[in-house]
Amino acid sequence: MKNFSDAMWEFGKKQASASLFGALLLIAILLSEYFYPDIALQRFDFLFLFAIFVQVLLIAFKLEEPKEVLVILIFHMVATAMELFKTSGSIGSWSYPGVEDTIFKVQNVPLFAGFMYSAVGSYIARVLRIFDMKFTDFPPAYYTWILAVLIYANFFSHHFIVDIRYPLIAAIVIM
Repeated sequence: MKNFSDAMWEFGKKQASASLFGALLLIAILLSEYFYPDIALQRFDFLFLFAIFVQVLLIAFKLEEPKEVLVILIFHMVATAMELFKTSGSIGSWSYPGVEDTIFKVQNVPLFAGFMYSAVGSYIARVLRIFDMKFTDFPPAYYTWILAVLIYANFFSHHFIVDIRYPLIAAIVIM
């Protein structure tokens, strides 16, 4: 049996491996905010290309499996749709200054933005595999689907009808 410090070291290494994509993306976002050179390539385009490059490396070094890449792609597409809604002129929850000069964008959303959400998907997919996690006594799958649909629906609808995020949080805790 391993001693506690060896077990914690192994746990830390696995966590670092699972969060590699997100950590590298966060470092790139932070460093490029303060140290990005004055070059023709816009910062948001650099971040998009950087995220693609990191993904290619993770695949090439077999640190991510094909099904994990699929999860990342799904997170990216859903996130981009959510960003398009939130940054639209009629909603205007936030904006990306300088996006008008960006090449890799959809309307007013730089494509790197979807990778911020994809980093979460990458972590979830990788940590489940790396730790060989199994779930027992999990509520029926349709509860999860219903709750997920309600959460995403509220993300969009709370601008027009009552916001139900607190009852949804309660439902998560109860579930």
